[in-house]
Amino acid sequence: MYPSLETRRERDLVDAARVGDEEAIAELYNSYFPRVYRYMLARTSNVADAEDLTEDVFIRVLDALERFEWRQAPFSAWLFRIAHNAIVSHQRRDGARGKVGPLLPTLPVRTPGPEEVVEARLALEEVMRATRNLPEAQRRVIALRFGAGLSVAETARALGKGEGNVKVIQHKAIAKLKELLVDKRPENNEQKA
Repeated sequence: MYPSLETRRERDLVDAARVGDEEAIAELYNSYFPRVYRYMLARTSNVADAEDLTEDVFIRVLDALERFEWRQAPFSAWLFRIAHNAIVSHQRRDGARGKVGPLLPTLPVRTPGPEEVVEARLALEEVMRATRNLPEAQRRVIALRFGAGLSVAETARALGKGEGNVKVIQHKAIAKLKELLVDKRPENNEQKA
């Protein structure tokens, strides 16, 4: 089986970056920065922390890039493992070991009216609160899949799990979130009474 054109292109970029090609480094940075930033923002829900952590990840990547070796996992899995480790270090450093930040940032949408803004923000806050009730493995999968926009395969590699395992964890997380969110709706509480 031959690697896809995208996989070969990434491999060429990484190999060029490993030997100091500044254009290749810049292209990798530009390609991965938005995804790493979204992941960091999803895990911290703080723009300043997400920016600082994302920059820290890329500094670590640059420091370790020449030692990077191709194995079974792609470059993105290696990169997101560094990102995950940065989050863990950040949480330890800030003494937030038991605390979990919301997974989904408040994202700007088209220019809605004031009522829509309030409704959307309340709904997002409700989802963010509900994610705090998920086990850590489920929060990590949700953050990588929906915060960073990784595929199931990329998430599996980043977490060192099988794709089937990631799908099961994601399914359980979504089911739990639905359960948590549906139980909190006023119309459901009226039906129970």
